[in-house]
Amino acid sequence: MRLPSSIFVSVSLFTAETTAALYLSSTYRSAGDQIWQGLTLLFTLVPSVLVQLTLTFIHRDLSRDRPLILLLHILQLGPIVRCLEAFCIYGSVGHVEEPYVSITRKKQMPRGGQSEEVERQVGQAEGKLFTHRAAFARTSVIQAFLGSAPQLTLQLYICALQQGVSIGRGTLMVISLLSIVYGALRCNILAIKIKYDDYEVDVRPMAYLCIFLWRSFEIATRVVVLVLFSSVLQLWVLPVVLLNFLVFFFYPWILFWQSHSPFPENIEKTLTRVGTTIVLCLLTFLYAGINMFCWSAVQVKLNDPDLINKSQNWYRMAVYYMLRFVENASLLLLWYIYKTDFYNFICAPLLVLLLLLAYAIAIFFMLVFYQFCHPCRRLFSSSMTQGLWTCSSLLCLTCNSASPQNRPMGKSPSPAIHTEPANDGAHDSSSDTTDDMANETTYDMLNDTIYDTPNEMSNNKCGGINGDINHSVSCNA
Repeated sequence: MRLPSSIFVSVSLFTAETTAALYLSSTYRSAGDQIWQGLTLLFTLVPSVLVQLTLTFIHRDLSRDRPLILLLHILQLGPIVRCLEAFCIYGSVGHVEEPYVSITRKKQMPRGGQSEEVERQVGQAEGKLFTHRAAFARTSVIQAFLGSAPQLTLQLYICALQQGVSIGRGTLMVISLLSIVYGALRCNILAIKIKYDDYEVDVRPMAYLCIFLWRSFEIATRVVVLVLFSSVLQLWVLPVVLLNFLVFFFYPWILFWQSHSPFPENIEKTLTRVGTTIVLCLLTFLYAGINMFCWSAVQVKLNDPDLINKSQNWYRMAVYYMLRFVENASLLLLWYIYKTDFYNFICAPLLVLLLLLAYAIAIFFMLVFYQFCHPCRRLFSSSMTQGLWTCSSLLCLTCNSASPQNRPMGKSPSPAIHTEPANDGAHDSSSDTTDDMANETTYDMLNDTIYDTPNEMSNNKCGGINGDINHSVSCNA
């Protein structure tokens, strides 16, 4: 059984960021900056409350007689208590006899075209640890994109206005950046393990390194671009942010309304229709927050029983990064045009070039990850290179079909001369090549319950969004 190190990292980042934010808010209060103090506390307390609610919801503490645990969650100490509980469970392994042991079956990665199925015993302690890992994986994502990301943007904006970085503010920005990157990394790893749940997935250190570099360059570039733009066009940054957020928030709902599907009632039996609506809104809210700063591995589908769309393809990812690159370049261009004398001490063209280059480096590490370091790349129906080539071909065909046809400018041909129309079948051959690719990354934000996996893929479904764990688990988040 592996040491629950991911839980320790999550709690450490949560505690360090909260402590640094509280200290920084006290310095703002001493300096009389009440607005900065209020915003700093807002981006600290709101995600903290959401983290407490998530842990309580997943562990079903409301339906159990655990008043002390609920009190500690109210005092915002829930993550620390859960971490201590997880390490106590890990320490008791081998010292206490397991009253119940289940058998799990997992496939190994195919070698030579064949995949063997292995069986393994899973005890209650390992099942409980899996529940804790799944809960903290979700809280890491919530803390990263609903707390750390806006916090980092705010503190960097204050640095730009005050033309300086204090020790407390710099410490908080570093911790926030690490928290965002870690949350994005956990999102990617969970996506892999949920997508290929019936396989025994082994994520190697090189894969972690590629994801870390990919997400670091992507998120840091995005935050800097937003701060630069907001420093010169304060009134226009709000429409840009709201437009991005609302597009990703309402996109799953629009698809749901277009499908004419019934309202999902299978989220939680104890929830009313109002409670279910609140949970779905929080899910799409988090989905929009992730896409604001980086590509989200999860694609929400409200008319699906699992609330997750697993048919994501290379085309959608390519379109996202293309549009995001164009948006970042446009915002940097506007900043360069309207920049004030405050930025005379830096070389503005060089800064713009470096930021665009950093985003291109992020895309490069993403390609390296999917092409060489993805643990399940042998199961891809096509390689990353083939997928992007198909995407670019489709984009070219779309642009060509939208442009007007070239017509001869000279004398019109004689009526007696008949020309056969050109064969455009080539345009039809690649129209649907990227709709149902199996080499995508998905992240089940709510459903991480894993049942005993049969051989058929059709029976591999997750049930119950509250993170309850059937002890036939083998894939640890």
